[in-house]
Amino acid sequence: MSELLSITTDLAKAAVRAGTPLLFAAAGELLTERSGVLNLGIEGTMLMGAITGFAVAVQTGNPYFGILAAAVVGAIFGYIYSLFVVNMGLNQVVTGLAFMMIGTGLSGYIGRAYVGIGLKNSLKPIEIPYLSKIPVLGKALFSQDILVYSSIILIALLHYWLFKTQNGLHLRSVGESPETADFTGINVFLTRQFATSLGATIIAVGGAYISIAYSPLWVENMTAGRGWIALALVIFAGWRPWRALLGAYLFGGISALQYRAQVLNVKLSPYIMDMFPYLLTVLIMIFISSEAARRKLGAPSAIGIPYRRR
Repeated sequence: MSELLSITTDLAKAAVRAGTPLLFAAAGELLTERSGVLNLGIEGTMLMGAITGFAVAVQTGNPYFGILAAAVVGAIFGYIYSLFVVNMGLNQVVTGLAFMMIGTGLSGYIGRAYVGIGLKNSLKPIEIPYLSKIPVLGKALFSQDILVYSSIILIALLHYWLFKTQNGLHLRSVGESPETADFTGINVFLTRQFATSLGATIIAVGGAYISIAYSPLWVENMTAGRGWIALALVIFAGWRPWRALLGAYLFGGISALQYRAQVLNVKLSPYIMDMFPYLLTVLIMIFISSEAARRKLGAPSAIGIPYRRR
């Protein structure tokens, strides 16, 4: 019984850690899409955050400087992207894919000098007194590093801001009907620029989490498709922050399970286990391909559609 409890606790903690970069990426994309902008460059933004955060953390010896630098690069990436798709009205799918490739290539080029270097001062777990002693959940939720706690707080703040404040209502109205929002005096372009820039900032921090805390090293393409999983996760969550948190930990649990399958005596190839998150992603994308499914899930009506003032 104690062995089963230990395995369950270990798996739960690993699920939260593995789900945290997905949670940051999904939160950033959710904010962006709520304003009506689709950003398919998540993978490239995460990679830029990962290499920037790692490089700065190595050079300064301070992981927090790395996280801050990653956030700045993400904000710049998001702002430039918003200039193309919001101000200039370029196709968001094509532009997003271009930014994904730019981020992937640029991160690989910058990261060549950091391959094989370990990060000495990575983020360490911080145990919260009393709460960390709760069976299973204590180790999973209250014995983690600062970015795990920050991601949970971020989701709470994002939910409150989107659904409990006037500015959040304005942003959602821009994502639903930019014409109506513009008519009522809301600056559609500025709102979408803000959401896209801030969203990319959050996404880049998710990338930095991978290279600074989750696997404190740099490997080319180390996000391993997490950006695409985060994109599906936003849809899976129905554009709701708390559902995104649950979905991220679910995906994280599936990813963590593949490394513990042998301990649990699961007779399944690790390659098949590795496919599960991506297979689930494909199934979700197929499901929401119909207009009826998107309406049922609550997708913003104007998502992916450039706004032109008439």
